Amino acid sequence: MDYRRYFDQAIGRLRDERRYRIFADLERTPDRFPEAVWHPDSKGGAARNVTIWCSNDYLAMGQHPEVIAAMTEAAQKYGAGAGGTRNISGNNHPLVQLEEELADLHGKQAALAFTSGWISNLAAIGTIGQLLPDCLILSDALNHNSMIEGVKRSGATKQIFRHNDTAHLEELLKAAGKERAKLVVFESLYSMDGDIAPVARIAELAKHYNALTYVDEVHAVGMYGPHGGGICEREGVMDQIDIIEGTLAKGFGTLGGYIAADANLIDAVRSYAPSFIFTTALPPAIACAAQAAVRHLKTSRVEREGQKQQVALTKAALEEAGIPVMPNPSHIVPVFVGDAELCKEASDLLLEEHGIYIQPINYPTVARGTERLRITPTPRHTDEHIRALVEAMTTVWAKLGIPLFEPVPAHAIAFGPVAAE
Repeated sequence: MDYRRYFDQAIGRLRDERRYRIFADLERTPDRFPEAVWHPDSKGGAARNVTIWCSNDYLAMGQHPEVIAAMTEAAQKYGAGAGGTRNISGNNHPLVQLEEELADLHGKQAALAFTSGWISNLAAIGTIGQLLPDCLILSDALNHNSMIEGVKRSGATKQIFRHNDTAHLEELLKAAGKERAKLVVFESLYSMDGDIAPVARIAELAKHYNALTYVDEVHAVGMYGPHGGGICEREGVMDQIDIIEGTLAKGFGTLGGYIAADANLIDAVRSYAPSFIFTTALPPAIACAAQAAVRHLKTSRVEREGQKQQVALTKAALEEAGIPVMPNPSHIVPVFVGDAELCKEASDLLLEEHGIYIQPINYPTVARGTERLRITPTPRHTDEHIRALVEAMTTVWAKLGIPLFEPVPAHAIAFGPVAAE
């Protein structure tokens, strides 16, 4: 059998659909972020400077001096690795401290750290669904792949409610009855459209119909709420949500995922989840860096305010130029293209001709026909970065003939320094 042929055919299908991804070779340094050096070896060109506009390091905490210092000092003190799984090697002390910090952030009894947010969803949802008898999982239609995989792993019965539709959710909860074990899983902030879930109403319904709630806050922790606890903290409902899941790799700028909940639930997941039991722990250096980021954002508003200002400025400037920004109330700036090939061409032109790096978002991440560029301004994107972005996108849109919106009525765009706290 010619095994290689099947792999070539699979890759060929992606190329034909213009969904084949080429990873840019980028050299990031803390002192220059969001600018980086692009090494376009496959293009035969020399290395050149580019500006990154699609990083999930939303607050630039991965570049923060306190975070870098914490990681460096911990590596010197504890070494580079974790030494194995926690079941074999025990808990490294910085990881215990990180979990205490995370539990405190969300007002929960305990927290459990994983190697990624994807794994934390897979492990937690899968294990909770398995341990609850005859569990029914009610899942939002736009939940992340990791949540979907967790539901599958659980083996529980699932029902999907229409995206952010609390009336539909209530119908399903009511039909299931109050006595049946139920788990409602949803995200607080959906990262492709930037819309926000009605967390308070979902919590209210779950309580009324005797269901557990599980909210994925990965695109919100660090950035929302007075202490960076996420949308649930901002809305004042953290205490009404049973399980909060988050990541350390976005707003907190490091690596890993976690859940926070009552101590007995955390203990059950710790004791039963194979993807926790058999996975090497986060190294102490990463745990120390993550703890430094969480602790800093509990008290500092500078990063959140800076991001908020530059997001608003970016949206306003793009809209004024007629670039089709998909409206939403969050820090995500999705720009609609609606065609996979044009989306890829726009991304390539922005990088090659304008030094602007924005990855195309195509199927299966978003539905066919809704392809887009997803822009994520950080506090370290300057007004000049924004001007250059708007100019480049306007040029590319014209060159490719991508439709524009009617420009919004001219209004003053207040370019200027971040407001003092």
